[in-house]
Amino acid sequence: MARLSDDSREELARGVRLRERGSREEARELLVDLAARHPDDAEIAYQTAWVHDALGLEAEAVAYYERALAGAGLSAEDRLGAFTGLGSTLRVLGRYGEALALFERGLEEFPGDPGLRTFAAMALYNEGRSREAVSGLLKLLAESGGAGRYRPAVEYYADHLDETVP
Repeated sequence: MARLSDDSREELARGVRLRERGSREEARELLVDLAARHPDDAEIAYQTAWVHDALGLEAEAVAYYERALAGAGLSAEDRLGAFTGLGSTLRVLGRYGEALALFERGLEEFPGDPGLRTFAAMALYNEGRSREAVSGLLKLLAESGGAGRYRPAVEYYADHLDETVP
């Protein structure tokens, strides 16, 4: 991977600042141009994907997310963000199976990540796998402490949703 010049690095930082301040279209134009000049830079691809998502341009975000995940050089935080962003984007586009496969890949790298697990549950629901979706969310709730003193019951029923007493 070629190292970015100081000017390109500053352009990237400017694009991120513009997105963060709400000037998303201006950020998109800058980042698309930068991504065209640096097609192998994972960080630029990730930031370009993010701004497309922020603008509701999910279909256009996909290729940038894919480039980001295929490349090298993303921080762990940004790599996790790319998995979450791409999986969520695929789900929104109705590509549920692809989203689930991506969340599984992400969870191999980031085991137990609550965000990935939450979005995976949404994709499971979209695939008609409601029992798995609810079970996963109940487990996440119990692990997070959100079930309070009911944690043991919530953990048990996460795997026994259809159980009743005769």
